[in-house]
Amino acid sequence: MPIKNRIREFRVVPKAMLLPNPKNWRTHPEAQRAALRGVLDEVGIADAVIARTLPDGRLMLVDGHLRLEELPDDVPTLVLDVSEAEADKLLASMDPLAAMAEADASKLDALLRDVQTGSQDLAAMFTSLAEEAGVTPPDFEAATADDQSRLDEKAKVSCPECGHAFTP
Repeated sequence: MPIKNRIREFRVVPKAMLLPNPKNWRTHPEAQRAALRGVLDEVGIADAVIARTLPDGRLMLVDGHLRLEELPDDVPTLVLDVSEAEADKLLASMDPLAAMAEADASKLDALLRDVQTGSQDLAAMFTSLAEEAGVTPPDFEAATADDQSRLDEKAKVSCPECGHAFTP
C-alpha cells in the first residue's frame, strides 16, 4: 500500500499566524520548558512545528505547542494537507508513538558521555534519562566561558593548492 505524503510545504511563519490547538491534551511542566530553553540556547531551532491550514488561512497546530510558546517569532512550520479528523488522530498519536521507543542502555551511556552542556536544566534531564535507563549518569559540569569557546572552535584547514586557510 502506498503511503501518502501529507506535507504540503515548509514555511517560516510569524508566531501570530499559528493557533494553539484547543484539543491539545499535553501539558508542559517547568522542567520540560527549562530543558527546551537549554537546547534552544545551546543549539538553536532544530525542529519544525506541524500545522494544518484553516479556511481563513491561519494555521492550527497539530504538534509543537511548547516550541511555539518558547520561540519569540518566525516559527519553522511543516504545513500538512489533512482534515480536522486526521489532525485529531495525529494529535492523539504523535507523542505516544514517540514514547513507545525503548532505550538501548549501552548506546545511551556512550551518547551521554559525549554530550556536553552548560545548562543545568539539560544536565538534569540527561541525568534523569540515564537513571531511568539504568545507566550511571556522567557528571555534567557547567561549561565555563573558556570551555564553551574551546568547544566552539573548529580546526582550520588549508587548501593544498593555494594554502588558503578556512574553517569547514
